[in-house]
Amino acid sequence: MKLKYISRILSCLALLAIQPAAAQNNMEKLQLKARVGYSIGATAPLGIPATIRSIESFSLTPNFMAGADIMYPVSEKFGLQAGLHYDIKDMDGEVSTKGYHMKVKMDEDELEGLYTGHVRQIVRQRMLTIPLQMTYELSRKVQLKAGPYLSILLSKKFYGYASDGYLRKDDPTGVKVVMGDKEGEWATYDFDEEMRTCQVGVAVGIDWAFYRQFGLSADLSWGLSGIHHSNFKTVEQTLYPIYGTIGLFYRIL
Repeated sequence: MKLKYISRILSCLALLAIQPAAAQNNMEKLQLKARVGYSIGATAPLGIPATIRSIESFSLTPNFMAGADIMYPVSEKFGLQAGLHYDIKDMDGEVSTKGYHMKVKMDEDELEGLYTGHVRQIVRQRMLTIPLQMTYELSRKVQLKAGPYLSILLSKKFYGYASDGYLRKDDPTGVKVVMGDKEGEWATYDFDEEMRTCQVGVAVGIDWAFYRQFGLSADLSWGLSGIHHSNFKTVEQTLYPIYGTIGLFYRIL
């Protein structure tokens, strides 16, 4: 019996001795990557509504990203990764609409109703993003990653104008107000204050180490919360930030 108890005690001591060694071994396998990238995307509804007839223009904006990620291996293939990124997620586009619900200002008067014509939309967002992801080592050079993220906006703007069209006040048979196609004849809008300070979403991506510590990355982020507060109904659809990023990383550890 004594030998049995001694054997159990020795087994427990062996496990306690192995665990710090395994933890230290995992700590030595930590991966730290610095990365930069360029994002292309938009704040858009899920599906194009019938009131938006066509996309007239879409301009590329300086959507740069810079940050770092640290990954802790939990097994031979899987790991947990956290990061801190500085993101720019801007958008500049114009659409053609018919019967699109809007609230605008024209000659200091506030108008709300159904608009038919061109709408220019400009979004400016600067944010700190914290991604929390599970990683999977597909091979020695290729790593997959997926998980949620939280973005804290440092600055935000959502504005634009309506031009070359008309607005029916309140309903489809309301008073018709015409907007011209020249500056000064436009109706403007500005909903900066209605934007959220925090955004949450999910992101997936892939890292490929192509030369020593250097590698390329491709990521897709999809916002689960709209960029405006939930009680904001002036824009008839919820707008989500959806962006793809191509980047370059350098593995420090």
